[in-house]
Amino acid sequence: MSEPVNRFLGDSPGRTVVKLVVVSLMVGFAMSAFNLYPMDILLWTKHFIVELWRSGFAALGSIGDYLILGGVVVIPVFIVIRLLSFRKS
Repeated sequence: MSEPVNRFLGDSPGRTVVKLVVVSLMVGFAMSAFNLYPMDILLWTKHFIVELWRSGFAALGSIGDYLILGGVVVIPVFIVIRLLSFRKS
């Protein structure tokens, strides 16, 4: 049973706990120095997702406009090229 646990953790459980404690202390110190708190990070993440959702649908509305504008040029050029290549065959 010890081998699968060690493989999952990447090391023995004791050493993994020590590594996690040390990294947690370093990250906690850095976050405190930059005045960051877990709730702020959660709120920023929520705000980012909401704004991405809103701007994403606005971009989808613009895609239709871009499709029509591009189609006005691309489709006639495509038809002309196909007609010219059809005559060569």
